[in-house]
Amino acid sequence: MYILGDIGNTETKVCIVSKKNKILKKITFLSKSVNIKQLNGLFKKNKIQFNKIEKILFCSVVPSTFKIIKKFLSKKIKIKCLEVKNLNLKSLIKIKVDYKQVGSDRISNTISVMNNKNNFIILDFGTATTFDVLVKDTYYGGIIAPGLRLSLNTLSHKASLIPKIDLKKVNKVIGKNTISAVRSGFFWGYAGLIDNIINLIKKETRKSFKVIITGGFSNLFKNSIKTKTSHNQDITIKGLIKILKLIK
Repeated sequence: MYILGDIGNTETKVCIVSKKNKILKKITFLSKSVNIKQLNGLFKKNKIQFNKIEKILFCSVVPSTFKIIKKFLSKKIKIKCLEVKNLNLKSLIKIKVDYKQVGSDRISNTISVMNNKNNFIILDFGTATTFDVLVKDTYYGGIIAPGLRLSLNTLSHKASLIPKIDLKKVNKVIGKNTISAVRSGFFWGYAGLIDNIINLIKKETRKSFKVIITGGFSNLFKNSIKTKTSHNQDITIKGLIKILKLIK
């Protein structure tokens, strides 16, 4: 079995994966509040058999969290805890940008869907809303827009008369009160942002793309934008499974 993990700015997902690439268990927790005691409890609760683990691989955008997890796992098992950014991925994907400037989760996402014949845009609703552009076997770069949850929380925090709001799909554009007006602004505003950026990518590259969406708010938008999309919530872990084949 393998331990594969995706350490994001908001939350961390750790998966136990079989040799047949089946996800057996998922452990999710907040990234920046994690500690050794908490990890010990979570892994014990999920009955993780450390003696059966053969490989460990993470992608991470929070180095301090990866350091804590690495320290915890090193006490449980004598296997090196690897991070995607430290691997040579030239045999898997061509990268047209500064490799150090791209989050390892985004690289994992593109490797996950790459098939050397189709072009892809991966739209990830995380702490930031990111678009990554893959042309056959080449990562072209991407776009980083403000994250929905972060933007909502900032608005509520900075504007005294706007309460904390849960974002929902709305049918009407014109709001009749503060809450419905904010929901409309965020929902239709981001729907327009998504379609516009995808169209600009197509125009700039003069190529067609399959669009895959993932992340926290992907369910909200998967049927609410003009662009046809497919939904994949395990895209990062599946990318790590592909990368794992490099590790001997």
